[in-house]
Amino acid sequence: MASFVKVCYALTMATMNISLPGKMKKRVQAQIERGIFANASDYVRSLIRQDIERQSALADELKKGEASGISRRRVPEILAAAKRAKSRKNG
Repeated sequence: MASFVKVCYALTMATMNISLPGKMKKRVQAQIERGIFANASDYVRSLIRQDIERQSALADELKKGEASGISRRRVPEILAAAKRAKSRKNG
């Protein structure tokens, strides 16, 4: 399915002009100069793909949370557990 989506995107390209602050434009140019992306369009498409994936992952996690039911823990307990998990993850 992923390759099909990539083909569809390639076949339906449209032009969009955007305005960026100077610092953002420099960031885009730096990514291109480093060879990470061939051009600004590749960089923007990559960012959009990442955003789509992030939004999808967030939606999945929200659905899981909703399906898990009502928690018996209080909000401070949940926040403390989340902070502990984050600190373990960040090492």
